[in-house]
Amino acid sequence: MDVRVENITKTYGFQKAVDNISFNVNQGEIVGFLGPNGAGKTTTMKIITCFMPPNEGDVKVGGISILSNPERVKKHIGYLPETNPLYKEMPVVDYLKFVAEIQGVPKGKIRERILEMIQVCGLRGEKHKKIGELSKGYQQRVGLAQAMIHDPDVLILDEPTSGLDPNQIVEIRELIKKIGKEKTVILSSHILAEVEATCDRILIVSEGKLVADGTASTLRKQAQNKEIVKVTIEDGERNEVFRTLQKLETVELVDLLPNYTQAFEVQSKADRSSRRAIFKLCVEKGWTLTEMTPVERKLEEVFRDFTVNN
Repeated sequence: MDVRVENITKTYGFQKAVDNISFNVNQGEIVGFLGPNGAGKTTTMKIITCFMPPNEGDVKVGGISILSNPERVKKHIGYLPETNPLYKEMPVVDYLKFVAEIQGVPKGKIRERILEMIQVCGLRGEKHKKIGELSKGYQQRVGLAQAMIHDPDVLILDEPTSGLDPNQIVEIRELIKKIGKEKTVILSSHILAEVEATCDRILIVSEGKLVADGTASTLRKQAQNKEIVKVTIEDGERNEVFRTLQKLETVELVDLLPNYTQAFEVQSKADRSSRRAIFKLCVEKGWTLTEMTPVERKLEEVFRDFTVNN
């Protein structure tokens, strides 16, 4: 089931928390929702899940409007907010039964759904323990189980790996990727590497506006249209190679890489490539070109490009 966000705006007094945002998420797609604190991520998620209405615009889940039929939309959505909605004094099985009843799962199917969630979320050894006795990682698993107990078509996950250790993060990531093969998943996170490893596509919001939409690779290209290559050149004196590279017509900047090697990082002028010129230079000078590798920018740098002074 797809999600269509259509020009939604949400204001609090004179402040626009969400400013005319539109995007689509297709079934079987895992989309990462990124942005600085206060950018509008959680507000957008609350609008999609019908926790609050927008001042303007609409959201359609499988063609169903959140404005005209919010109760029907809710049946298709599973929501894990940043603050996990757990009753920690309840055993896992009792809690999942309680949530299943609230979500309207038919009585004859509740036991089957609980057993399936315990299996899918890896809770078999913890199912009779009180939630408060579980580690943070297992509590997140219980949170995911409650979000999926009614078999929703869409999952909205707000910071699902918040507070977890590296091993727990990997476990939850693999679980989300498994779930995402069948469902539509939108998740927010401050861990950029985590989003890159988990998500098919990334949305970036800043000051309530959608400022980027694409794969990690696409966003890198959008944020920086200057080619960067790592070049290793032997048989030439290091300083001479450095000065000669700087003189190439297509080159904007040359950095000497550390440890006194013969490696350089060459940044070309906008929309230009220096690779052919570097190769020809080495032939003319009798230097040996042993490496010329494209350098990808880190997602953290891309994120800053889109959100700082945007």
